[in-house]
Parts: sequence; structure tokens; C-alpha cells
Amino acid sequence: MRVSRPDQPAVRSADAELRHLLALLRDRDHRFVTPTPATHARVLARADRQAARCVEDMLGWSLPYRPGDCDAAIEALLDRAGVTVPAGDRRRATIRVSRLHDHLFVHSAYPTDAADAVFFGPDSYRFADLIRDELRDCPARAGAQMVDIGTGSGVGGIVAATACPGLRIHMTDVNPAALRFARINAAAAGIAADFHESDSLATIPGPIDVATANPPYVIDSGKRLYRHGGAMHGGQVSLDMAVMAMDRLAPAGRLILYTGSAIVRGHDQLAAALAEAAAARGCTMRYREIDPDVFGEELENALYRDVDRIALVAAVVTRAG
Repeated sequence: MRVSRPDQPAVRSADAELRHLLALLRDRDHRFVTPTPATHARVLARADRQAARCVEDMLGWSLPYRPGDCDAAIEALLDRAGVTVPAGDRRRATIRVSRLHDHLFVHSAYPTDAADAVFFGPDSYRFADLIRDELRDCPARAGAQMVDIGTGSGVGGIVAATACPGLRIHMTDVNPAALRFARINAAAAGIAADFHESDSLATIPGPIDVATANPPYVIDSGKRLYRHGGAMHGGQVSLDMAVMAMDRLAPAGRLILYTGSAIVRGHDQLAAALAEAAAARGCTMRYREIDPDVFGEELENALYRDVDRIALVAAVVTRAG
């Protein structure tokens, strides 16, 4: 189902307020960088991090604020956009705003416990750098198009559009909240894009020159959309998205996949499955580990009892020209 349909007036007004918020924060050189949830929790455990004293505390660290204590203009924008909730005698924003490269991104506040939370964090920065490095050579085909599969806050599409301004950009997600934020972030960045609420590429016409994906890659008991990677110790969603993209690549088209892989007794099962899928479709693959060991705490889960480590990996799959 396409999500390019007109919004209801109330939603359109709220979206406009959030675009205004991003413009105001850009003018004020907002530079919050989102850490891991574990780091965020450690910072908030400090005695001097219990209430907001500035905009970064409000819209970065997700701290509660008393109206009038931080920035009246930004507080008013948040209220008009409907993105604040009571927090005792204070208010709390339900969004955060983070800087990545030269763009600002609105995404869900900490903690991201809701099933439809829109996550943003260190993976977003590494994913963006991978895309920028891989797209130093832009597609040459006239009318070239790219799709960011499972776009979340829109990082893949926005970074690709910035690297290759001639691309027609598509962003897909099964989460309406993610598509809303991606649409706001793209508009704030001056990026034109088509948005698709879908778990497939069926609504995107024609071949795809660049596909990007940053899928969830761990086993999440709550099955949150941004986090749960399914079977194969969390690698199944990554494989499914990759195969879906490979089947639609144009000649010389590329898939840029950033994800994690559970290494089981020295064996990278995701790498093997991706290589087999690529070869069956006449594609070549470059594959490397970006970080050999992340989310070590997940190994305490009984479902990971045979896993050595979780590695961050990059796979670039190219169809023959």
C-alpha cells in the first residue's frame, strides 16, 4: 500500500510543525548524536541527569522539562505537534532529534519500548557511512532509482539522495510511524521521495539500480519491528530483504546491506546464505565484518546458547552489467 496519499488536516499540521522544528534546530546548530541504549541508560543514571536543562536534554536525552525552563519556542512547537506527554509536574517529548552528516532526523524518544518505535542509533551512523562510501560511483543509467527497504527514519534514502542527486528515491516500511518520520526528515532535507507502506517491492515499478537495507538482526522477545530479525539467530529478515532486492536489481545494480550476523562455532551462516542467493541470481558479492563483536549481552539469552559472537557486517551485491 503506497503511503503517498494525502494526510488528514490534523496530521498534516502536526507534520508541518515537526518540519518547522527541524528547521529551527538546524538554525540553532543542534548536534545531538544518539548513543546506544546502554550508554543512554548509564548517562541518565547520573544524579545531575534527572531533569532537562537545555534543548539537548529535551530532544536528545529524553529528559522531562518544566515548561519555560529550556526554550519556549521549541516547547510550543512540540505541544502543537502533539509530541509531548505528562511526566509528573513536567512534560516529556516523545521524539528525539539527532544529527547525521549534514541532516537532522526526528525519531522515537528513549526508551524505544513501543512495538512501533522508530529506532536511530550507532548503526544508523555506520549504515550512512557505508552508503556514502559505496555511492562514490553513482549509477549512470538515465532514470536510475533506488529503494531503502525498511527505511525507519529514512537514513538510507536521504544519504543515497545526497550522494547521488539524480536518483529517484523510494522508501518502504511496514511501520506507518516510521514512514511518517521518514517523510518529515526527507522534506526537511529537501529530498523528494515516494513512500510505500509494504513488506515487498511490488509497488515500485521497473528495475532498481541501488537498494539499501539496515534490517533488524537480533532475536527480540517483544518482536519489536525495528529489532527482531527472526530465525537464523536474527539473520532471517536480512536474508529475506536481500533476496527481495536481488530479484529486482537492474544490470549493474547494487544492494548495499548493513546488518548483523550471529557467528556459530566459527561459521557465519548469513554470509553463506547470501553468497548462495547471489550466485543463484548471477550476482557477485563483497562481504566484510565491520565490527567483530557487538551486543555481547544477547548471548545470555538461551536462544543464543550456541553462538560465539554477533558481528556487524556489510554485504554489497552487484548484478552483472
